[in-house]
Amino acid sequence: MATQPIGERTSNARLSWVVGLIALSVLLNYVDRGAIGVAAPLMKEELKLSATGFGVAVSAFFWVYAPACLLVGWLCDRFCVYRIFALGVAIWAVSTALTGFIGGLASLILLRLFLGLGESIAFPGSSKIFAAEVPDERRGIANASVSAALAFGPAVGVLFGGAILGEWGWRAVFWIFGLGTLIWLIPWQIASAPLRAKSIAAEPGERVSIRRLLRVPTLWRMGIVHFLSNYGFYFLLAWLPLYLVNTRGYSIGEMTALTTLSFTTQGVVALGGGWISDRMVSRGADEGELRRWLMIGGQTATAAAIAGIALSDNAVTLGLWLAVAGLGTGLIATNLFAIAQIFAGPRAAGSWVGIQNAFGNISGIVGPIVTGLIVDYLGGYGYAFATAAGLSLLGGLLWWTMIPTIRTVEL
Repeated sequence: MATQPIGERTSNARLSWVVGLIALSVLLNYVDRGAIGVAAPLMKEELKLSATGFGVAVSAFFWVYAPACLLVGWLCDRFCVYRIFALGVAIWAVSTALTGFIGGLASLILLRLFLGLGESIAFPGSSKIFAAEVPDERRGIANASVSAALAFGPAVGVLFGGAILGEWGWRAVFWIFGLGTLIWLIPWQIASAPLRAKSIAAEPGERVSIRRLLRVPTLWRMGIVHFLSNYGFYFLLAWLPLYLVNTRGYSIGEMTALTTLSFTTQGVVALGGGWISDRMVSRGADEGELRRWLMIGGQTATAAAIAGIALSDNAVTLGLWLAVAGLGTGLIATNLFAIAQIFAGPRAAGSWVGIQNAFGNISGIVGPIVTGLIVDYLGGYGYAFATAAGLSLLGGLLWWTMIPTIRTVEL
């Protein structure tokens, strides 16, 4: 296979098309990943799942997703990332659709495992393409498009999933979402066709091994702050619909509107933040320090919002705190992977992000189970909200004190 030198970039038109489709795939990723949260109010009752059982099912996704990121990142640095991306999407789309046929907890867990395997391509794959193809002054908006999609995915999932849930039941949510993701493969095959004939993989002599990366202290530090960044987001993604309906007494329609507000705010902030940060970088701002302070602001806002949601006593106040949550998570999502791409550089971006994402998503393994145990055995959501808020605030502190100067690491 011919190899494209890292610095030899794709045309702007082709690049925009590819970036747009990657963003759409991430939107579908979070639609499909969050479908279990949307379906939970009816699915949990029909399948007779306890809060702990539901937490285990949510967690099962991450049992495979987190370690698979290590392998997938390694593959993206060595083989055709465009083909690997298509395979991952196909696996998660089929897994989503089949979830509509489950009969109990065991089959739900099995399909969540396959969903995690397929979705592990999203961030190592997109980061590999962005680091190799996207100029520095467009890094913010490229990552912002993915971050906005990450936010609009749950918003779209809640909005349409809520409508499907009310009209046809929870099983149809998975059937329709899975089919929609399979359709994405058609334009991707067309857009990536010229790119599959070459590779943006590093030459064999330039490749960085997983073992070598694991000896870099900065990567471990990024894994820790990634864990803390993810904890609050996944807490809201998985538990907010169930909390609003079962604990706060909102209808499915009200839950849909409130949850959509948060994720829509996140998407708008991600796009705006990405555009503004690119403008500032093009005018001479230090990209690393700029993105560090955006992460600190995002973590702090998320912590405050999670606490505010728990303490709010009316729909208006709740809606305002949900918007603040969208602000915080929008800033986090835009800058987290952009910073990883700076540290790793083009030749190691896939492996670096794969490792970092694997560590970061341990929060998806332990968080849902911890929340389920708290709800079942401590009598409510109060301690669960306090835990999520505290860990988010700790993340902001560590971005300030623990992460070194943000520049490409010598590997």
